[in-house]
Amino acid sequence: MTKINVFTENIYPDWNVNEKDIAEKTKILLKHFINELGEASCLCGYIYKSITLDIVFCDSCKTHELNRDYRDKDTPADIITFAIFADDENRFVFDDDINLGEIVIALDKVMEMVNKDVSLAKNREQELYFLISHGLMHLLGFDHRDEAEYNFVITEQRKALECINYEQI
Repeated sequence: MTKINVFTENIYPDWNVNEKDIAEKTKILLKHFINELGEASCLCGYIYKSITLDIVFCDSCKTHELNRDYRDKDTPADIITFAIFADDENRFVFDDDINLGEIVIALDKVMEMVNKDVSLAKNREQELYFLISHGLMHLLGFDHRDEAEYNFVITEQRKALECINYEQI
């Protein structure tokens, strides 16, 4: 059984997210993706005993800064994913651990999206888990450059979210 390490940090003062619960639910989501999509993911062909990832909760000023400095995009984002393992052609496993990378989520954008009712989420926690599941797909090497890829990612996210009783959150 693969051990999953999820490290969280909340630097956004206006929403005290339950980091322990998020880490546990993220592990469930990732296990689902590995079981269902492992052969198609960046993990295929690698031998490892553990997987590590980080989730940082911040504001849109921080995601704007990250977008500008690392992606040449002068705009804030609700989520930015740094897929260290998936995006590196020289992938390596260190001490039997794969570091997938980091998910950065702007909590003010999460609240804004729910308040504008532009998403399918009923509340901010649902929107947060939807974004986390989306970030996990990116960490595993899945992208959405066209409509078919987008539909695949969203379909797989919805399946994974059922594992954490998404509708009840």
